[in-house]
Amino acid sequence: MIQPIIHGFLLALGLILPLGAQNVFVFNQGANQKRLICTLPVIITAGLCDTFLIVLAILGVSLILMSLPILQIVIYIVGLVFLLYMAWSLWHEKPDHLKTYNSMSAKKQIGFALSVSLLNPHAIMDTIGVIGTSATVYSGTDKLLFSISTIVVSWLWFILLAILGKLLGSIDKTGKYIIILNKFSSIIVLIVSLIIIKNILSIIF
Repeated sequence: MIQPIIHGFLLALGLILPLGAQNVFVFNQGANQKRLICTLPVIITAGLCDTFLIVLAILGVSLILMSLPILQIVIYIVGLVFLLYMAWSLWHEKPDHLKTYNSMSAKKQIGFALSVSLLNPHAIMDTIGVIGTSATVYSGTDKLLFSISTIVVSWLWFILLAILGKLLGSIDKTGKYIIILNKFSSIIVLIVSLIIIKNILSIIF
């Protein structure tokens, strides 16, 4: 009973640690928002999206997506549009205490979090190709424990990222490092966008 829990924990941790658009965005919002509670929309959205993808992968439903190239292309194109807009927004984003208008609204946080979570080819491949495949070795209670373990890792990681971002925002009184972080975040998202373009072209050709 312990094995599926440890397996799920280590597997999910290994997949979620690399720097990607989703992690960058959650951390960025922690740094930019005036209060930690204001990051709840992005934390909850990212957590629910990961939970949704993990459940689909373990149930095997998400394999349908990989068998329909046209559907993949549509999702990638929509995701690409969101990511490019997100990159532009992050490039021009400034910490709350350096501007007179509000930080990214809850609605905007949710929209961006949805795009970098559900329209991210790497997130889909990780859940389908790794978590979904790994879950097939378990059944019954063990599979349930494996699933819960991977889901818990995602939620705890997003909460930790937001807290770390907030700590940086609290230390950086001038806002100089936050602005650099925003620029860096924008570049990371642009790189992810280029990878999506490459994936679209590989499916078409």
